[in-house]
Amino acid sequence: MPTVSTNETTEPTEAAVLHESVIGWFGEHARDLPWRRPEAGAWGVMVSEFMLQQTPVSRVLPVYEQWLARWPRPADLAADAPGEAVRAWGRLGYPRRALRLHGAALAITERHGGDVPADHGQLLALPGIGEYTAAAVASFAYGQRHAVLDTNVRRVFARAVSGVQYPPTATTAAERRLARALLPEDEVTAARWAAASMELGALVCTAKNETCGRCPIAARCAWRLAGKPAHQGPARRGQTYAGTDRQVRGRLLAVLRDATGSVPQSALDAAWHEPVQRARALDGLVADGLVEPLDGGRYRLPQS
Repeated sequence: MPTVSTNETTEPTEAAVLHESVIGWFGEHARDLPWRRPEAGAWGVMVSEFMLQQTPVSRVLPVYEQWLARWPRPADLAADAPGEAVRAWGRLGYPRRALRLHGAALAITERHGGDVPADHGQLLALPGIGEYTAAAVASFAYGQRHAVLDTNVRRVFARAVSGVQYPPTATTAAERRLARALLPEDEVTAARWAAASMELGALVCTAKNETCGRCPIAARCAWRLAGKPAHQGPARRGQTYAGTDRQVRGRLLAVLRDATGSVPQSALDAAWHEPVQRARALDGLVADGLVEPLDGGRYRLPQS
């Protein structure tokens, strides 16, 4: 594939070929996901973006549907206790995301009359919203022109343009320059490109067992044309779960989610056999605001 500059200037024909090919593929192969439907609105898009961080679509779908049925607008969530958000989060993992989403709902209700703001700067100012989520909501909900760089998009760009198997561990300034260089000029195409390149990474240009035969830009992919050279950076290690503090935290939260009120220390003690690790996990949950300690050695999900 011809080299694409990372100084925010690129040959229009180069980028246009990528845009046309990937967006055309997306039109035929995009999944029908509820947050992509017009009725989802900006709040539905925001909820999906919080839930999809480090969590596959298959696990998100049932929780997403239940969440929107219970809290169809930010003000509905804001009116409920943060512990109810943690309870409804279920087993999606990384439950601090539930607290952050609740905090964002409060801010949206207080600052923006209950409507998710369209302005990128105002989105970025919401608690729990980083650069990626602000760009994603502005692009997917409001059709704006922003570089939306999640793991899938970064992998597509790394292979197709940079000729390497995987992107760096953390997003770099060079990746952001490249994403801006590849961004279509008009807003409608830019928003479509953001969704299409993300879907390509999720379905075809996957982290393992990529299916180049289904890729609309395989003939132009720098990594494929170079013979698919192996990753040269630090070893990529899969996340472990069994026996970790994350697992213990999950066990403790499960006890609290299943309870209608507070629970005694003994109920939490029964959730994990190793006392030192259990105490460390519980202390972490309290420090993160996910568990509220009460008098008499009892605990509950946070109420305020």
